[in-house]
Amino acid sequence: MTPWDRSQLALALLAHAPDGLGGIVVRGRAGPARDAFVATAQSLIVDMGKIHPAMTNDALDGSIDLTATLDAGRIVEHAGLLGRNSHFMLAMAERTPPYLAARLSMALDANTLRGLIALDEGIDDDAVPVTLSDRMAFSVTLDDIAVADITAPMSFQSNKSPIKPPTDLPAQLIILADRLGITSLRAPVFALRTAIAHATLMGRDAIADDDITAAVALVYAHRTTRLLQDAPNQPATNDAADPPTPSDPSESPDIPDDMLLDAVLSALPKGLLDQLSAGTTKGGKGAGTGRKIIGNRRGRPLPARDGTARSNSRIDLMATLRAALPWQTIRRKAKPDRKGPIIYPSDLRAKRYQDLSDSLLVFAVDASGSAAFARLNEAKGAIEILLGEAYARRDHVALIAFRGTTAEVLLPPTRSLVQTKRRLASLPGGGGTPLAAGINAAIDLAEQARKRGKTPTVVTLTDGRSNVALDGTANRTAAAADAVAAAQRLAASKLDAIMIDTGQRPEHALHLLAKTMGAHYIPLPRADAKSLSDIVTTTLQAK
Repeated sequence: MTPWDRSQLALALLAHAPDGLGGIVVRGRAGPARDAFVATAQSLIVDMGKIHPAMTNDALDGSIDLTATLDAGRIVEHAGLLGRNSHFMLAMAERTPPYLAARLSMALDANTLRGLIALDEGIDDDAVPVTLSDRMAFSVTLDDIAVADITAPMSFQSNKSPIKPPTDLPAQLIILADRLGITSLRAPVFALRTAIAHATLMGRDAIADDDITAAVALVYAHRTTRLLQDAPNQPATNDAADPPTPSDPSESPDIPDDMLLDAVLSALPKGLLDQLSAGTTKGGKGAGTGRKIIGNRRGRPLPARDGTARSNSRIDLMATLRAALPWQTIRRKAKPDRKGPIIYPSDLRAKRYQDLSDSLLVFAVDASGSAAFARLNEAKGAIEILLGEAYARRDHVALIAFRGTTAEVLLPPTRSLVQTKRRLASLPGGGGTPLAAGINAAIDLAEQARKRGKTPTVVTLTDGRSNVALDGTANRTAAAADAVAAAQRLAASKLDAIMIDTGQRPEHALHLLAKTMGAHYIPLPRADAKSLSDIVTTTLQAK
């Protein structure tokens, strides 16, 4: 079965099967293949609605129609889209916010949403939220489908008589899911429902081998998380016990596990098997993005909340009227002399917005000693690599070099690659290691950036041999104490931090210092610009 045929079969199952398959995640950029898929979906599901990630909760769940309510003198509500109990197509599904993902998941769980087709246009790790994709049985990829592979929609002869699954089929599906590393309890349920739906779609009155192989290929392939393992040990059976009653062979197909595994292998997404072999399946998405800021001034609008808690809240007039309207009849009886809407303080609703703060990486680089030149070159290369990705990830970078007796801000927070290359062209090196001064300078710069709305992360590169105290004296004992005090200050400021040990061997004292400041400790004795950039990005993803 070609990838296009597999996508058409999944679409036909969703369109013709009873409720319970959830939907399809369609991975693919805009192009002929996706256009043909959408056209087929619209021809099979005539009542399909459309939703998008920016849709408000009022549009989804309904709300009070203020204009009609004021004209009619009674409460008039308009129904939301999710009250239609039909299929929907979600565009740009990789941008689905948490609220919309949770709301759609609730609708799928409650069966008030018959089916969802999520069009995922993401690149690399951008994907549909797991909470939503786990509730959809199928996932298809259209990126590698050529125009010549697109064929006419498949025709089926449906059998409307109920089909009872074999009694041993659920256990077989659960064991197979365990061998493939599938932890979702919904997967075996989807596979069983898909086998029944496939048999119905093919006009059969009982489940056959082809129905089961098609089900595991459609449901299990994209959920596989590890290479195939041997089947778990079966419990010992008592030979003296009565043998189980054999079931009807025509109603209980006994498919070898190898056949089912081959069906899953043939439908594995491109490159997934290589990732599983190397143990490098992708997890999480995004890197270095700023934190979410909830405010009442700017950003993406969020549902209004109680506005009585803070005096500086901006009142949402429409939300306030919606909260007050259901109580007008009771309030008018208590206060018949009042004219117009009667609004109590408890009705007030405040405007809320969500915005992403910019991320700032503050590099504090040890520029002392004979290894200063190499460390500075590594930092310069890493900063240029990170800046090259900043346009897509909102990253800012800053550079602090500490040597001799002080620390100096060589590069203020910037996203300008041209300015960065000019400032990094020639940097001095050599002298003592004032580690405490470098950490304090990074804290000061990070706190200033945080007051301006950025999300800072301090990245320190050093070999850990602090030998210059804050007063400028060459005293290792005082320098170590000052470094611990600076680390405690960083921990108290609750700044994210990464400590990269660039010494030839991991320094135990530096590891303890990283624990004191609550930083990720990473020994990297042979770091180059690319590995340094990769380790910073990986650590930010894991936060």
